[in-house]
Amino acid sequence: MVTLDDVAQQAGVSRTTASRAMNGIHTVHPDRVAAVLEAAEMLGFRPNPAARSLARGRHDSVALIVPEADLSQGSNAFFSIALHGAIREVAKSQQQLVMILRADGEPDEKFLRYIESSHIDGALVILEAHNTELPRLLARTDIPVVYLGRPVDSATQPVSYVDADSVGGARLAAEGLIGAGCRKLGVIAGPASMGITVDRLAGWTAALDESGLDSRLVEHSDFLTTGGAAAMHTLLDLEPDLDGLFVMSDLMAAGALSTLRARGRRVPEDVSVISFDDTVISTMVEPKLTTIRQPVEELGALMVRALGDLISSTDGAPVRITLPTTMVWRDSVRS
Repeated sequence: MVTLDDVAQQAGVSRTTASRAMNGIHTVHPDRVAAVLEAAEMLGFRPNPAARSLARGRHDSVALIVPEADLSQGSNAFFSIALHGAIREVAKSQQQLVMILRADGEPDEKFLRYIESSHIDGALVILEAHNTELPRLLARTDIPVVYLGRPVDSATQPVSYVDADSVGGARLAAEGLIGAGCRKLGVIAGPASMGITVDRLAGWTAALDESGLDSRLVEHSDFLTTGGAAAMHTLLDLEPDLDGLFVMSDLMAAGALSTLRARGRRVPEDVSVISFDDTVISTMVEPKLTTIRQPVEELGALMVRALGDLISSTDGAPVRITLPTTMVWRDSVRS
């Protein structure tokens, strides 16, 4: 008897992909569907009706894919808040949320084999500074995936994501600093490989260019406190008279504040600071941070709902949702 494993081997795909192709699941690439159907015809494969019915069903389980580096940064408020939103949304449904760990140094093929053999209907990824390779890897599978945060290559790839308006938020930050009288402005950005970094730099640069101000003072970091502190030292070395600073996360801003104190620069009297996220960190530092609020917990819940829509979709179109950002004024900008 010809089995599905035989068809998969003949077509050069995994058993999971062969099963999805035979059952008409839309997430399989058309070229792979054609290869599977051709192999099935050539081998004379006939699906078992009961097995096929089961394959069309749901596992009622979705995965949160977490790189090991995310676990080592358990204090990251952004990740924790987004995860809380996702867990609360999953709890409203009949689904189970399982965690799949992407270990540091794990071979790509081993990781992909495990993902494809897991009994999941789809996957969630909260994009962080150290997991920007996941969209590249997961594009090689047929599993529906929704990202929190826009993958940097989304313009050319059919990826699904939910995100906050990073372009508009960065523009708000720039306009807030300019309105406070700042003229020598710098930015501590995230990794250049991240979509949110690209978007926030775009909004920041556009606002400064429109005001005739220099937008070239940029230092990239890692979205962590230590990285923000180090980046702040570099910016002050490049521009000792810096009077306005935009930091792309509250965590990095906390580190930047410590460096400014160590270098004898007062906030906001000497340097006005605006950060991004509006996590609890923004109210725990001194002075309390003016920050761009993105609805992180809502985004976490929304990615679960978006994944459900993607799994149920019949046309395979990516799901893309962007929520607005707002300014929260506190004490780190001079009036």
